[in-house]
This record gives sequence, C-alpha cells and structure tokens, in this order.
Amino acid sequence: MQRSLLLILLAAALGSCGTTEQKTTAPEKWSAEKANEWYARQDWPVGANYITSSAINQLEMWQAETFDTAAINTELGHAASIGMNTMRVFLHDLLYEQDSAGLFNRMETFLQIASRHNISIMFVLFDSVWDPFPALGKQRDPKPHVHNSGWVQSPGIKVLTDSTQYPRLEAYVKNTVKRFAQDDRIICWDVWNEPDNPNVSAYGHVELENKSDYVLPLLRKTFEWARAVQPEQPLTTGIWTGDWTSDSTLSPIARLMIEESDVISFHTYDDSLSVEQKVQQLQRYQRPLLCTEYMARPRQSTFQSILPIFRKHKIAAYNWGFAEGKSQTNYPWDSWKKTYTAEPELWFHDIFRKDGTPYIQEEVDFIKQLTSKE
Repeated sequence: MQRSLLLILLAAALGSCGTTEQKTTAPEKWSAEKANEWYARQDWPVGANYITSSAINQLEMWQAETFDTAAINTELGHAASIGMNTMRVFLHDLLYEQDSAGLFNRMETFLQIASRHNISIMFVLFDSVWDPFPALGKQRDPKPHVHNSGWVQSPGIKVLTDSTQYPRLEAYVKNTVKRFAQDDRIICWDVWNEPDNPNVSAYGHVELENKSDYVLPLLRKTFEWARAVQPEQPLTTGIWTGDWTSDSTLSPIARLMIEESDVISFHTYDDSLSVEQKVQQLQRYQRPLLCTEYMARPRQSTFQSILPIFRKHKIAAYNWGFAEGKSQTNYPWDSWKKTYTAEPELWFHDIFRKDGTPYIQEEVDFIKQLTSKE
C-alpha cells in the first residue's frame, strides 16, 4: 500500500515537472498575422538614423559627460517640424557595462524628449560597422572631412572572439529590452546592424577574415535573449547585401535574419528601379517591411526618388543621417580613400546644417508634404 502511494506521488511530481517545463517554453517569433495587425495600427513610420550632432559615435552620445539633452530636444524638434515621427538610435554594450542604471536613466530621458515631439524610437542593440576596437571614456576627435571617422562596433573584436563574454552580452540584451519591453514609445528593437559587414574600405586591414563565423551563432543567441523577456515590440535586423531573389540565394546570415525577424527590415542605397525590385523580392514574406537605411544623394538614392515608393507600399523609411555634426556623414564613403578639404558639392547624407537650416529647402518641403496627413 505504501509502495503504491509512493508511485502515485512520484508520477504526480513528474507530471508536475512536465507541466512546468511546458510553461517555460521559449517565446516564439511573431506570426505574420500578428506582425501585420501590429503594423496596421501604426502611422506610416518616417524618420532617420539619429545621433546628436555633438557626438562622434554611440559612446559619446550616451555617456553621462557628453549626453546632450539640449541638442536632442532641438534636433528632434527639427525632425517633427518636417513630419518625421520616428528615429533609429544606436546603443552600445559597453555603456551597459559601464553604468547600466545611468544608461537606463538617460534612455528614459531621451524617450521623454522624443515623446514630447511625438517621435517613436527604434533602438539598435549591436552594430558590426566601422571601428572594431571600441573603448569607453573620452572619444577621439573627428578626422577632418572623413565619413564616420569615429563610429565604433558593438561588440568589438575582442569581445566577439571571446565566448566567455557572452554572459555579459546576454545580461545587456535581456535587461535592456526587459526594462523597456512594455514601453509604447519604442516602436521596434533592431537587434544587430549589418552583422557581417567586413568594413573593407575603412578597417578591412584589421577586421576578422571569418567574421560571419563568429557573428552567426551570437546573432541567433541575441534573438533568443531579446525574445526571452517577451517585449511587446517586434524584433528585427536588416538584410543589407547579397542576392534576395529567393531563399536559396540568401547567405546563411541573411537567411537567419529573415527567419528570426518579426518584421522584415532592409537597407538600400540604390536607385528607384533597384528599390522597387528589392521591395518585390521581400514582399514574398508577407510581413511588414521597414527600410532602416537609405538615401545617398550621389547614388540616386534621394528623398524625391525613394520616399514615394515607400509611401506607396507603406514601408517604414529611415534615411541615414540627420544633422551635420561630428559623425561627418555629409561626406561620402570614399572619403576614407580620397582626400577632401571642404564639404562635398553634393552632400552624401544628412538633412540639416549645424545651425538648424535645411541643407536643401526643397527637400525638406517634399518630406513634409509627403508625410502630412490628409
């Protein structure tokens, strides 16, 4: 009798364990239906990739000593004045390691300012572009006339190649997303910007030759970490290179980016014909489309040529560059190889000059006209 009772209790305990395990199953990627229902509730998102004009990179923008609320308020005011309602903004893992509470407080302040201007924010957690050796503290001065001469990667090479650092990265991702997981001022989380970018023109001589081998497993983990805290906002990462005509032509990293993203994001600095083709290729996934980088004037990627395409298809549009400043993205990519002694005749990126006046008045008038509500 006692043996029978013991077996019954053991079976019940095992059954209870099974139930608990089932309840803790990792959250899944959004269904296409959920993603489309979410996007149907959004006004057409139009904005820019934003860094304060007073900062050379993400670290200088967010560190306590150089966090420039006056510039943020003024510049986001300029954005709102031309009809922009969202911004894509980069964070950095070292900021969390340095002072997580301070970072979250500054993020809250930033969101408060953005909200006053009716601007939602897409935060970017990691970034594989430009300098692979980030360091906290005072950032170097801009190299004269050079595009993004001080932007830094997150994580840097030393962390990317050291798996013992993964727990720290996991804490950064989980705690950052969890802190703002129910915040309706955040429109989306971009988990990693151009994760396999080799930075050939600028830092190719010091970059990892097999960078994608390190990034691929960590990118998968990053999605898992962010999804584990169940944010109300969708997750994404933007495909940016390669052949998108079919799933079979995608690189392994691009395939993972598509497979894990709740909403599909992409980058294009091409002309209108190429953009139309890329949009058609990505529409096969039947999910909301967000272009998180575009607009390079000398490449025929302009507001006048590209923004109407995005409006027609209700594709979220985030151009690169906003206010002329220390990032110097009004200079072209080739400024890493070609010497410039003055601003280019035609700016590459950016919309406003340092004094707040538009670089091209007709351009901002066009943006305002296209974003105005009926």
